[in-house]
Amino acid sequence: MDKDRIEGAGKQVKGAVKDAVGSVTGDSKMQAEGKMDKAEGKAQNAVGGVKDAARDAVNKDRS
Repeated sequence: MDKDRIEGAGKQVKGAVKDAVGSVTGDSKMQAEGKMDKAEGKAQNAVGGVKDAARDAVNKDRS
């Protein structure tokens, strides 16, 4: 598993927590930061998925 997938998942969790706390406390800035962290994490996770797929394809060709 690519490190980008792990880091991306972590950012998504962090963003979800910030989004929830911002929503509960009425802090729109924190909520917006949380949404941005979640989106960044999702993108980073997708990049990691592409890297994993490419690595798998190369390894399959070598077999």
